[in-house]
Amino acid sequence: MEKMQFKTVISAPVAEVYSKMIGKETFKQWTAVFNPTSDFEGGGVEGNWEKGSKILFVGTNAEGKREGMVGYIRENTPNRYVSIEYAGILDDDEEVTEGPIAEAWQGFENYTFEYQDGSTIVTVDIDVNDEMVDYFRKTYPKALDKLKEICEA
Repeated sequence: MEKMQFKTVISAPVAEVYSKMIGKETFKQWTAVFNPTSDFEGGGVEGNWEKGSKILFVGTNAEGKREGMVGYIRENTPNRYVSIEYAGILDDDEEVTEGPIAEAWQGFENYTFEYQDGSTIVTVDIDVNDEMVDYFRKTYPKALDKLKEICEA
């Protein structure tokens, strides 16, 4: 597991960046960089970002199979900070949260929002599975560029 950090400066108010980063429709837009079918859901409902809630980050792979990550919102201070703890993976409809496969994906993804000189600095700190380091190094900056584009439109 490697700790990685990504930053971007977005010319938009913090509240707008925060809401577009985690908003249902805009989340799908900026995370489409990772998977064109990216979405989130939880607990049999649409999913939410409230502290303590379970959240599933889902998409469809090239074979049409549902997959993703099982997470819990550990902290959500609106317009300031969001912390997600990953417990494992989603394999079709099965949540795998124990064993070596799950352990390889357990970790945190944290978003920090700071206001500076009329812009918002978004910092993402993420624990990355060793096999995915190069992928995230290339892809996360593109995803943040997409978020920036959405927020500055």
